[in-house]
Amino acid sequence: MLSSAETRPSPFHAVIVAAGKGVRAGGGLPKQYRPVGGIPLIRRTVEAFLRHPACGHVVLVIGDGQAEICREALGPAWERVVTVTGGATRQISVRSGLTALAGMADQEETVLIHDGARPFVSIRLIDAVLDGVRPDGGALPGLPVIDTLKAVPDGDTVSGTVPRDGLYRAQTPQAFPLGAILAAHQSASAEVTDDAALFEQAGKPVWIVPGDPANVKLTTEEDFSAAEDRLAALMETRTGMGFDVHRFAPGDGVWLCGVFVPHDRRLDGHSDADVGLHAITDALLGAIGDGDIGSHFPPSDPQWRGASSDRFLRHAADLVAAAGGQIRHVDATIICERPKVGPHRDGMRARVAEILAIAPGRVSVKATTTEKLGFTGRGEGIACQAIATVALPAGGDDH
Repeated sequence: MLSSAETRPSPFHAVIVAAGKGVRAGGGLPKQYRPVGGIPLIRRTVEAFLRHPACGHVVLVIGDGQAEICREALGPAWERVVTVTGGATRQISVRSGLTALAGMADQEETVLIHDGARPFVSIRLIDAVLDGVRPDGGALPGLPVIDTLKAVPDGDTVSGTVPRDGLYRAQTPQAFPLGAILAAHQSASAEVTDDAALFEQAGKPVWIVPGDPANVKLTTEEDFSAAEDRLAALMETRTGMGFDVHRFAPGDGVWLCGVFVPHDRRLDGHSDADVGLHAITDALLGAIGDGDIGSHFPPSDPQWRGASSDRFLRHAADLVAAAGGQIRHVDATIICERPKVGPHRDGMRARVAEILAIAPGRVSVKATTTEKLGFTGRGEGIACQAIATVALPAGGDDH
């Protein structure tokens, strides 16, 4: 049986609101750019929508002056979203996003409005909200209130118990016909706490669908700590191995783990022949089951002639991130008689860590010889073997 997402005749669009300063969460960054499980929160949120097969346009509403930090946080997802600048309130920001979307989509199409600080929205929840929306009304996910509610008007003394029957905690994404919700925003006379309230004020129906307890909004430091614990429990550890070798050729130095080491010869290869970065790249690709360096950067392709190998390693790191993974550790062993690696070891570790955007303590670079045996022992070339340890979402078989 086909899922509702597969049978839906037209795409939906999304407006994701991430224009706040997020000061309550601490961490020195607006909360939407803080890492959660090693990945910026806003990237997790955006990619949750981009993964949906029926997702059309995604409009991301960001704060003034946040374009560069947003571009860095989103990585490859930046090219798939439209960013607009928000305002002083959430309502102003949503209206800005809807206005931008109206220039790209039909008024009758469905828009989902979502808080950027809810990174755990699932495909199933998106489908549930899409199935609940109607041409004449909206839909939102909600969770029944299960705790006893007390009224404390003075902030200190309980004045009574509030019946909880029929009460729900509203979540996002909330779904509406684009033209109708934009008109509701344009005619709003007062601030509201969510977009469904505008439909309610206009007398339009809003249907509720079952929410998801995991679809939490990250606001405080405690929220971020809980999110880290949750992700850690859902990750599995994988390892990958890489090996590379290049022969010597006349020259004045070799590239090893991103550092130029003066030598009386160079390494011969289609790119810069950095055996260290090549081996680590293959190790990362192996950990996520995504081929090898040759399948991503064929040596027959002239565009990679003389290319700097940091591009290859950065690409592998981006693929790990796109799979929802985190690079835990990489360990490279360079095999050669000469040149001496020891004086350059710290620089190599720092450079690899910089390329992978991880701490230098998560990078190991070692060197050994083969006691004059084999092609490296005869000084004919250099080899490198590497192991990468990666944490990936448990059960992920996409790569």
